[in-house]
Amino acid sequence: MTSPATKLVQSGIGWDPAYGAVVPPLYMSSTYVWPEPNVESKGPYDYGRTNNPNRDLLANALAELDGGAGAVVTSSGMAAIDLVLNLLPAGAHMIAPHDCYGGTHRLLSARHQQGQIRVDFIDQGNLDAVQAQVTPETAMILIETPSNPLMRLTDVAALCDMARAAGALSVVDNTFLSPLRQQPLALGADMALQSTTKYLNGHSDVVGGVVVAKTEELAEQLAWWANAAGLTGSPFDSYQTLRGLRTLALRVNAAEANAKAIVACLRAHDRVTQVYYPDAGLALQQQSGPGAMLSFCVTGGADAAATLLREITLFRLAASLGGVESLICQPATMTHRGMSAEARAEAGLDETLIRVSTGIEATEDLINALKAALASI
Repeated sequence: MTSPATKLVQSGIGWDPAYGAVVPPLYMSSTYVWPEPNVESKGPYDYGRTNNPNRDLLANALAELDGGAGAVVTSSGMAAIDLVLNLLPAGAHMIAPHDCYGGTHRLLSARHQQGQIRVDFIDQGNLDAVQAQVTPETAMILIETPSNPLMRLTDVAALCDMARAAGALSVVDNTFLSPLRQQPLALGADMALQSTTKYLNGHSDVVGGVVVAKTEELAEQLAWWANAAGLTGSPFDSYQTLRGLRTLALRVNAAEANAKAIVACLRAHDRVTQVYYPDAGLALQQQSGPGAMLSFCVTGGADAAATLLREITLFRLAASLGGVESLICQPATMTHRGMSAEARAEAGLDETLIRVSTGIEATEDLINALKAALASI
């Protein structure tokens, strides 16, 4: 059986039908010639919003990586979230995590306010609380695990079973782990989505997203809506993401090793009050590794956290994640500022929390930078 790392490297290699280029060429054309003015004569490509060779190569690679029947590449991670919402009828009920990514919370809240969907934000670590909110009108359960940024874990298989029993769709945002560390479709999900901006591309120079469907029927519905709503990704971004995808296994392994070392340092440090990292309990059942995302709190509260963020070197203060470089942020004021203060409080997010996306720099340099910043508070 071919390993995922080998599949990633080989995706699209030698595919070029024109000249046999080893690396797939970039197709930037927005439109394609029809041999005759009838649909029967049309080739596989006609218009760039509908389909593109580079986007198809990336979609095929990601569908295979996730074990799905098909995938749709979108213009952003939020476009991927919005794409799956198009599968819901007007006014449908949806259950989402109360501690999800701030952009997701903002979008779902806005759709709820518009009356397009009805959303209940629930602590999905409490399965009984989720089950209590399931009704005959429930059409989708959105899962995010580990959660962003508190790394809370959700039992994917249990929630997918719950959704199936209710006749609802189950969707897992797998951005933090990538398919190399968690396989949502194998755990029972109908769809797995990610921001390809993060680990899949891995170089902080592309914005994109993807939804992978378990069945061909779902994949066809997603493709229809992506084309109709204009949510598809660009050829160049798809080309870049496939290039980045080839080193995913190497990058995830290196970043995860650094994260483990950083977590060990933080857990032993007297100025750190709490470390959040998914390396125990449920993580051992549904993940093949803890990944490279972590968060922590320091003594001294919000002022101390702000001091650390000002003083730290090497870790760049930025809101994204999953690149080769190490990033650090304050979720309450950065990634989750789009949530209301009440929603942040309910999710347990305040200004004492610091989130880290660990890169692939030398381990000792990252540890030394963190120790120096902690010494400053």
